[in-house]
Amino acid sequence: MDDIQHIDDEACRRLISSTELVGRRWSSGILLAIGRGATRFSAIVAAVDGLSDRMAAQRLRELEASGLVDRTVVPTTPVQVRYRLTRAGDELLRALQPLASWGHRWGDLADGESRREAG
Repeated sequence: MDDIQHIDDEACRRLISSTELVGRRWSSGILLAIGRGATRFSAIVAAVDGLSDRMAAQRLRELEASGLVDRTVVPTTPVQVRYRLTRAGDELLRALQPLASWGHRWGDLADGESRREAG
């Protein structure tokens, strides 16, 4: 643990704010869906199992307001709305990769199950 750097109060507040945003139900799944190429609302909803249209719209608004997702209206008939990760959203998704790997290895702990470290 010697390689872990000190986190001051301001950095701690930012960490808490960031993890609360990403930790909201559906947010990470939406970011991942967009990162994997889903650009239209219906494709995002289809890519995230259990996500309702209402919750998708709400989370997409939050992610857009946070600067993680960019929303573009394409003036066609009918109008199309496309979503993409911003630079910050792409960087966040990359930062979440180690956490996803940890979850793959140690996810049972999050489910309340005891697990010994694999050698």
